[in-house]
Amino acid sequence: MESPQAKKSGLNLPAGMSGTSLRLDTISKSSSSTCSDRFIPCRSSSRLHTFGLIEKPSPAKEGGNEAYSRLLKSELFGSDFASPSSSSPMTSPSKNMLRFKTDHSGPSSPFSPSVLGHRIDFSSDSPTPPKPPRKVPKTPHKDDFYLNLVDWSSQNVLAVALGTCVYLWSASNSKVTKLCDLGPHDGVCSVQWTREGSFISIGTNLGQVQIWDGSRCKKVRTMGGHQIRTGVLAWNSRILASGSRDRNILQHDMRVPSDFIGKLVGHKSEVCGLKWSCDDRELASGGNDNQLLVWNQHSQQPALRLTEHTAAVKAIAWSPHQSGLLASGGGTADRCIRFWNTTNGHQLNFVDTGSQVCNLGWSKNVNEIVSTHGYSQNQIMVWKYPSLAKVATLTGHSMRVLYLAMSPDGQTIVTGAGDETLRFWNIFPSMKTPAPVKDTALWSLGRTQIR
Repeated sequence: MESPQAKKSGLNLPAGMSGTSLRLDTISKSSSSTCSDRFIPCRSSSRLHTFGLIEKPSPAKEGGNEAYSRLLKSELFGSDFASPSSSSPMTSPSKNMLRFKTDHSGPSSPFSPSVLGHRIDFSSDSPTPPKPPRKVPKTPHKDDFYLNLVDWSSQNVLAVALGTCVYLWSASNSKVTKLCDLGPHDGVCSVQWTREGSFISIGTNLGQVQIWDGSRCKKVRTMGGHQIRTGVLAWNSRILASGSRDRNILQHDMRVPSDFIGKLVGHKSEVCGLKWSCDDRELASGGNDNQLLVWNQHSQQPALRLTEHTAAVKAIAWSPHQSGLLASGGGTADRCIRFWNTTNGHQLNFVDTGSQVCNLGWSKNVNEIVSTHGYSQNQIMVWKYPSLAKVATLTGHSMRVLYLAMSPDGQTIVTGAGDETLRFWNIFPSMKTPAPVKDTALWSLGRTQIR
């Protein structure tokens, strides 16, 4: 029976427990605080709407609840928790049950993506922000207009410079020989055979001129004098002329012990073109100062200073058919081949080729001239002289045709370009049996990799 105290308190107490053993303390509540049994966050600032749960309708067919349960476990805990008993495992249309979606409602923070000017989308497929694509240069690292890295000797050996090395290719047996390696602190900027074809000169990045015996692969001599790279070389019967970025032309004689016997000063920028006339009496030089100078043996000053070109003059060729006839080609801003009478300095003719002129070569078999080009056509052209009628236009190089050399018989040329290939072209007829121009390969070697 309940005690009167229990009735008074309104509590149902177990038997044997008196109301005096139970004390209820009243908690005083201040007007400034509230108490509750749990914390309910304010959802207006939590941006929970940016988390979307991928909805998957429960399969209606028999056993659908089981399959959906397995799918849910697989998505939440990985494939290891899924039941392996299923003969046809179900897959979700997405790899993630929960995916963070970018809030496009507007910037609410100074660090929001739209304030920073870009948007970042995080998901488990890309745990880190995607990197922008790496920029890869579309052109080779070595594509220098001012270098001269190919020459063909009178003994039918082709010299090709690659970086710090020079390689010799024998056209008679296709044998390749490594002539030299200048090491990691220097590089090859120019190569030029003697007219007899037994010795080869090498201009280096440090300004040296080295002489090598091509048959024995042995260095004969090293000559200094230039302060910086030697980009162009030219032999006559006795004298080797070298042009440099230091704007000077040095004349070297192998018969004397000194490094050079003469210095020609006239260009205001790098010397990039040098050619001796066929009779050894005149030396033509072209520079990055757009000037074409003609020197003779009797003066240290240029006999002619020709300034009609409006770009660098690298391409130079003397006519083997007419004394005192000189051809020169200008760079990208000029694009013209000009013909000169060096006796009086008059310009005889010119033709606008439409592209940067990189090299010129005059055929000794017929009165024709070949030109190689850079921006923007990268073509090879053959011209008749003096009519300047175009005989052929040859294409194949994908980059500008920087190097040109002619075979000893005068029928074939080899061209080198920034696309790291050598191409052989049979373009001139022989001395006895003229034939039409063919853009076929020499001995089926139309494209030779020089990587």
